Amino acid sequence: MKKTTLGNLEVSRVGLGAMTMSAYYTGAGEFNDEAERTIQRALDLGVDFIDTAEIYGPYTNEELVGRAIRGRRDEVVLATKFGFVSHLGPAERGLDSRPENIRIAVEGSLRRLQTDYIDLYYQHRVDPTTPIEDVMGVLSELVSEGKIRNIGLSEAGLDTIRRAHAIHPIAALQTEYSLWTRDVEEEVLPLMTELGIGFVAYSPLGRGFLTGQFRSRDDFAPDDFRLTTPRFSEENFAANLALVTEVERIAADADATPAQVALAWLLTRHPNLAVIPGTKRVSRIEENAGADALVLSDTQLTALNDLIPAAGNRYGENDLSGINQ
Repeated sequence: MKKTTLGNLEVSRVGLGAMTMSAYYTGAGEFNDEAERTIQRALDLGVDFIDTAEIYGPYTNEELVGRAIRGRRDEVVLATKFGFVSHLGPAERGLDSRPENIRIAVEGSLRRLQTDYIDLYYQHRVDPTTPIEDVMGVLSELVSEGKIRNIGLSEAGLDTIRRAHAIHPIAALQTEYSLWTRDVEEEVLPLMTELGIGFVAYSPLGRGFLTGQFRSRDDFAPDDFRLTTPRFSEENFAANLALVTEVERIAADADATPAQVALAWLLTRHPNLAVIPGTKRVSRIEENAGADALVLSDTQLTALNDLIPAAGNRYGENDLSGINQ
């Protein structure tokens, strides 16, 4: 497995997003034994970058990851996130990056993950009520204390990234990026190059859509989060299948799967970029890891670059308001 760098942190280019094992998607929480085996198989394959967050569950995903990596901590580059759970009073979902909340959050994550340090600790979303300078202040203290080793941001805006990086080096920005979500290419990726910050692409398979396994909204459980997003709406679903059909055509030409093609394309987009496709299945982590060795031809890359944009926003209005802050 090839490596990339996120700031000073070295990770496998293909990582594993653990969210779907425990939250939001069809089947979440129903296959914990298989999910733990998937994490262990990832490590066997050299996929050492594992991503979770306290909000996933909440808490149960960190607990699952902690169980899965027990006895193998030195093989893992472990990333988790804070800021979507308020611990000051009755615990509840909501943006809270007050320094005192961060200190409570990190202790909980360390306990659930069964570790005494976190390799990469992200602010999950920017909290507009807490200055980023205050957030970075306490995170810098946690670095000095050895509880976290690197600091990350997720879905942050350009000004916030610059201000945060001026306080303490940011190792990575995590933001959605895939063949159907390319917003970061115009300004964000150039800023990563300028500041020497790595980039972590979440939902690199378009929330599973680009794998080709979904042909109808009926393929999802009624409470699947994706059904609430515009790209999975009745009016946009069929239009977006046309994009998948083209990825499938290129995959057949490359003797690969659509997922491998989508991931391999992303790995060409920036030298300091990692992808964290999510899965709860051993077969899928084996498939995704195979993207690391896939070399697409210039013709295939051009065809992928020229794909029609996805129909619909990637989030609903409420969730869109919390990004690029």
